[in-house]
Amino acid sequence: MPSADYPEHDINLIFDHLNDILSAGDSSENALDEMLFLNRLFAALPAEGVEYGMRFLHGHRDLPSSCDEIMPLYIRFVNLIEYCETIEKLRDIPSSPTTEQIMERVRMNSSLDELEKPFCKPLLGFKFNKDNTYDPVGKEEPEKDNSEDEKKGSGLHLMNSSAQVFVCDDILKTALFYEKKLGFEAVHLDDETMPHIRLSRDNIEIILAAKKKDETVKPLRISYGIPYDLYIYVSEPMLLQNELINSGVTIIRPLEDPGKDQGTNREFVIEDIDGRHICFSQREFI
Repeated sequence: MPSADYPEHDINLIFDHLNDILSAGDSSENALDEMLFLNRLFAALPAEGVEYGMRFLHGHRDLPSSCDEIMPLYIRFVNLIEYCETIEKLRDIPSSPTTEQIMERVRMNSSLDELEKPFCKPLLGFKFNKDNTYDPVGKEEPEKDNSEDEKKGSGLHLMNSSAQVFVCDDILKTALFYEKKLGFEAVHLDDETMPHIRLSRDNIEIILAAKKKDETVKPLRISYGIPYDLYIYVSEPMLLQNELINSGVTIIRPLEDPGKDQGTNREFVIEDIDGRHICFSQREFI
């Protein structure tokens, strides 16, 4: 059983903690994949199902019969937490270990193999894929309809990604903000018909274009009365919000603490240097 103290209701804080432990290395190569897999399965549960999982973590075994079908998820969750606790303990190397300490480290090392066995194996009828998604298992692939393929196009994806275009008063000033505060990388493209700067981070790209001399630039939310100028889906909103707060980014609406009756999607809103409001939302996986 896990030995550390964990929040009673906020499972996102626990996954953030597990992510910190596993991202530091010294763990199985698919341990992070297991964490993402379990995180997405929990995100698909109703709030009540997540709450029962938290109760199971804290040693409560008097759960209702409605939890029987998803009990394997709770067990895998506790198994991953025990694995992360063991990894943390092994990182603490005593300078002058006693015989008992050496034997304990041998025991903990041996226990890792057993804890790693279920990592990324099918769970609740889903299997983990390396693209950080999960697919149903046990179902035969439907026979392909060539006529539908012709309608949708070939297997070659001709459209790869998209990019939001921001028109800026000072394109260099805006690019510097996104680089220093939001962690984007900037590529300056001055040899094209429309000189611009391409910003990229992870799977997100933004194009910054300079305004015309006499043009007045306003954020979309002001010009058209919409709530946000850009909406970005994120996998770990708590980690990202903490990063941006530490970078000095203005938070317009912070991430709410999850409660029993709150949905799985959580979001926060920032304001960029040009007054645009950008919403970062945790996508609900179903």
